[in-house]
Order: sequence, then C-alpha cells, then structure tokens
Amino acid sequence: MIGWIFMQDPLERWMANYKQTFDAWEDGGVRGIVFGYLRFKQENGTTIPIFAADPKVYKSFGVDPPPEALCDPEKEKLLHTMLDDAASRDWHIMTFSVPGGGGNRPLEEDPYGAVGFAARVQDTINAYPQAHGVIIDGPGEQHYELAYHHGGELFEIRQNENQLACLGVDVSRLKRGIAHLRNRFHHLTPDLVRYHAPGGMLAALTLFDINEDALYWLRTRQELAIGYMRSIRAQLDELSRKVELGGIPRTAAFSSLTGQNYQQMALLFDYIFPKHYFWHRGFDGMYGTIARWVRKLSEWNHSLTESDCLAVVKSLFGLQLPDVQSLMDMELGFPPEFFEDVVFNETRRALEATGNYDKVIAWVSTGRSPHAGDAMTAGDLHGILTASKKAGLRRFLFHPDPDLGASEWRVISSLCGNLWEQSRNGYWPPDSKKPDEFNR
Repeated sequence: MIGWIFMQDPLERWMANYKQTFDAWEDGGVRGIVFGYLRFKQENGTTIPIFAADPKVYKSFGVDPPPEALCDPEKEKLLHTMLDDAASRDWHIMTFSVPGGGGNRPLEEDPYGAVGFAARVQDTINAYPQAHGVIIDGPGEQHYELAYHHGGELFEIRQNENQLACLGVDVSRLKRGIAHLRNRFHHLTPDLVRYHAPGGMLAALTLFDINEDALYWLRTRQELAIGYMRSIRAQLDELSRKVELGGIPRTAAFSSLTGQNYQQMALLFDYIFPKHYFWHRGFDGMYGTIARWVRKLSEWNHSLTESDCLAVVKSLFGLQLPDVQSLMDMELGFPPEFFEDVVFNETRRALEATGNYDKVIAWVSTGRSPHAGDAMTAGDLHGILTASKKAGLRRFLFHPDPDLGASEWRVISSLCGNLWEQSRNGYWPPDSKKPDEFNR
C-alpha cells in the first residue's frame, strides 16, 4: 500500500523539523501529503492566513477579496521550503480546503457559491504552486445524525430558504416530508420493526411510511449535493491550470443519506477519500453514530428494545455490526469480524462504485483529536488497513490525532515501506515519549 499523511494545523509543528520527518516518512513508504487548514497560529491563540490574498484574482472572478490580514513572511518562507522539499521527493501535495473570506456572486447567479470558492482556489494555487490540488471536506453533505449532534440533525433543512428558492425547490413540500418522517420515527413499535425491518427495501418503505413528500425531501437532498459538486467542478475546470479536486464523503453506508453518491462523485472528482472513521463517541465515527441513533430511537419509542433499534438502523443503512446486540456490546471494542466484514465491505463498495481504484484513497483516523472519539488501538488501525488492502485499496491517507504515535507509525511503515525501528537519536513519532524521556 501507499501511504499519505495529513499534516493538520497548526502547521508550525510540522515545519520545525520537517527534513528528519520527511526522510523517515519516505523510508516508511509515504508518497503524499495533505496540509491544512491554511493558517498559522499566533502566540495569543488567534490565527492568520498563510499568504496575503491577491485582490486582482478576486476581481477577475467578479467577487470581493477578503479584507487585508496580518501575515508572517518568515513562516511563509519556511512553509514554502518544506513543500519544496516534499515536491523534490516527487510526493503528491494537496491542500485541505482553501482559506475563507472573500465575496460571492448573488444567489440568483451562483446559488452554490462556486465562483467565490474558485477564486479562493485560484488565489491559493498561485501562492503555493507546489500543490497539485485541493480537497473539500464533506462536499454537498446533508445531515445524517438522528440526534442533534455536531451542529445539525437529520430532520432539518440545511440550506437557507433563499438559496432553495433560487434552485426551484418547493420548500413547503420539503417541510411536509420532514414532518411526516419525523412523526413516523416517533411512532415505531416492536411489531412494526420486527415484521418489516428484516424484509428488504419494500418492507422498509412501509416501516418508515415513505410517502410522496418524504421521497421529495430525500430526492432533493441528493440533488442539492450533486448540484454543489457539479458547480464546483465546472468552476475549477476554468482555472489557469489543472487543479485536482478531492472530496471526503462519509463512508459508503451513510452516503445515501448524506447525498454523497460515490458513482456520481467519481465523474466529478479526481480523488474520493472515503472517511474510514469507526470509533465510538465523539463525532463522525461509525460506532458513535449508530449508538446515538439507537439512543434517540429508544428515547422516542419507549417500547423498542436496543435490539429493535439496531434492526431499524440495519434496515436504513444496511449495517450489521458483528457481535453487537446492545449498546454495552459497543463498549467492548472491535472484534476481528468488524474489520473482516464491515471495513472490507465499506472499502469494496467505494472501489466498485468509482470503477477506478486509483481514485479512491481512504481517509483513515483513529478517533482522538479533533473528533473527540474514543481512541482506537494500533491493532485496530492494522485491522482497518489490512481489511482495506484485502478489499483492493491501494492508497490511504492517515490523519494523525493530532500527531503520529510510535505504534501507529510501526503499523503504517510495516505495510507501506521499511519497518521503522525505534532509536533514541533517530526519528521519533511525536505522540509517543522517547525512551527515558518520561523519567526526566
């Protein structure tokens, strides 16, 4: 397998000793990096952009530039030096999104804000020509958490109504569809679940009482997601040079509800980074998400057992967690079958949907910062990567939490390059203490 590393901000921690780090990563099989967010951290805790915006770029797109901001030429110089070093190794380099700020065209002209985004992309690649492209986190994503969590919930309209009106959406019908489904999710009974949940798609339509308004809401979510992606792709195709576009969607099981259809995305994105996020608690992890669904369903429907609620989740997402019959089972970690079945199938679905295995790069994380989830072990990481490789995955990106640990780097290097051997004076992953350091 080929490994990439996400160099998450603050960027300063990577810049401080990049040469030794890059030498070790190269030996361990790393062949790509993603860096972002694109900001430097100041001593007072505030952040500043990694370059000064060029007003001429924004003027050429017909939008306002960001306001002038404080910059740090010395840090910019060091960042360029680090990226030049990565480029000299023939590594793939991409940015994690682009800086915020700047204006947009009126909604009537550009309801998805794609022109303003393209201006920021053009400004970024002018400033950092080492980058091959940019990555959007969660492009077009609609909420999929049943409980209000991490800024949203399933049964709400994410876009503002003016934007929807510009897109010709019937907002009243959307609201009727949401209200209908919300009511149904509050009135599930054991007999309904136990009869319909195992019955496949047609039985699920009855279980969730899907009517025409609910279908309109579900279909509109898909159309809004793909509409955003198409708009971004069209604008980036007009830039001054080829800019690769990557997108980070939810894992395949959740993608139908988020609107991130991998088959549609494959036509618009150069790279798809499925979120191989499986931890418990926090946000974005599969175990945590399913547990929250079960708790909310139980809260709304007191007659349902936890096993009933898990059956509802399976009917909706197609997910059957091995050895999980209750919430307590989810506290006991991940059995080998989880990786062999769930991770394998999620990876395989992503690969088969795109039809081009080189487009798929799993975005792998193990749950701590910034997602606040329960930490997964190096053994879990090994399970994720080996199951993904068995499914046909060729590349992955590891998202340190926030830094690499020694056991994580041993796992990655063993699968991608030369196995890292610890030594006092050589490279040492920053999230683990060096020998005897803890005795000082």
